[in-house]
Amino acid sequence: MGGVAAAGVVLGSAATATAAASDEEEIVAVDAASANRKIARTYGRETARARGTWSSYIAVAGAQAAAVEDRADEVVEAYSVNKIAVATAVLDKVDRGLLALDQRVDVTADIVIKDTDGIFGLDGAYPSSVTLGHAMAALLTLSDNTAVRLCGLVCPAAELNEILRAKGFTHTQVVPVANPNRFFLGKTTPRETYTLLQKLVGGTLLSKASTEYLLNVLRSLSSFTDGIRLNLSSEERLRVATKAGWFNDGRNEAGVVFDAEGRPVVTYSLFASGPFAGDAAANDVNFGATHPALRARQAIGRTLVDSVGRFSTPAALTFKARAYQPSNGG
Repeated sequence: MGGVAAAGVVLGSAATATAAASDEEEIVAVDAASANRKIARTYGRETARARGTWSSYIAVAGAQAAAVEDRADEVVEAYSVNKIAVATAVLDKVDRGLLALDQRVDVTADIVIKDTDGIFGLDGAYPSSVTLGHAMAALLTLSDNTAVRLCGLVCPAAELNEILRAKGFTHTQVVPVANPNRFFLGKTTPRETYTLLQKLVGGTLLSKASTEYLLNVLRSLSSFTDGIRLNLSSEERLRVATKAGWFNDGRNEAGVVFDAEGRPVVTYSLFASGPFAGDAAANDVNFGATHPALRARQAIGRTLVDSVGRFSTPAALTFKARAYQPSNGG
């Protein structure tokens, strides 16, 4: 790895000089190396502007070094980014024949979290039941926290952590509580979350069917749109599999950007906590698109998407997204 940029980002040596270049200079990503430089410069500029403490890892397929390696081994609060890890453990059990996506889980009044995220707290009709696949879709697209508890019914905390450890993720762990079927979402490192996503698109994390299920859900247009995906078209959003996480002063997001042919090109893992630019009290209760960290991720996301498609990348597997097909009911 090369030098250190002004924002404290460790960059590949070819990227260091470019990260300090003027904002007016345009970098066209014609290969992995220039994509690295483009991404590194945007990351350095935007995180410096947003302030806060960032721990991140961003890499372009085919590049000799990461575009961004910024406190990448720091153990951080994952918040809802760890819902990808929760889904991974559940799908691992599906792959082993211990669970099925079409099996039903009970939604009882006492299991519903009365927060303002997701959908289970809104329907007001309990008891009811949904399929495990439905619960997982709500977990990942709407970041529904009741869905975390529904996953815990079929994959208790201790088992979930053991599945993740067996796959090599010793820091990506949930936090058990007295009820064995419930847990807090726990911690990770940027490098481990990056590695989990890399194994996913490499086909070594889960079965082919479970891999496609997970990526299809994460690429849904219903998935998080306030950060990396905000300044993208519908077609571009369908090429970004992403999961955000937020709580207190933390604002996190991780995912994969695919090219038009479905090749995974850029994998990103971004974890940030305050104090950010501006009023700290206002920032701490702002979980929307106007938060400084989300503004930074919006610019980074635009750069990530602009950095794919102009050069070929090594990819053993491709995952082409379905074209968006809106409906008017009927």
